[in-house]
Amino acid sequence: MSSKTTKHYILTGLFSILPIAATYWIVMNLFHFFSNPGSSIVEFIFSDKVPLYVPELAGFILTILFIYIIGILVSNVIGKRVYLWLEGVLSKIPIVNAVYRTIKQIITSISGPDRQAFKKVVFIQYPRKGICTLTLVTGE
Repeated sequence: MSSKTTKHYILTGLFSILPIAATYWIVMNLFHFFSNPGSSIVEFIFSDKVPLYVPELAGFILTILFIYIIGILVSNVIGKRVYLWLEGVLSKIPIVNAVYRTIKQIITSISGPDRQAFKKVVFIQYPRKGICTLTLVTGE
């Protein structure tokens, strides 16, 4: 196996795993961030006899509630201004800017109001002639 092939497979594997790992990491950190206060509340209510999985359930409910409240806040005029201000702050941080912009472009292309992305599935000959790859059309 040549070093170019090895490099190709390593990068392909990395780029395949990275979105899944990042999604898992974000969801787990959000869940743990909200389950800690949830477990404190549950331990306060139930004293020493905390039922199994109740702290995690409280964390899940708090996470969904937090996402819902953020959606409400960002949907109004003041929330949009705060959100735009926060985006401005993030755009001035060098590495964070690149990561945030990339994630935002992906989310916007999938869920934006004028989403023309991913409307059609096609086969193209890639990486070389005779080999077809399934692709998504992102604009016409």
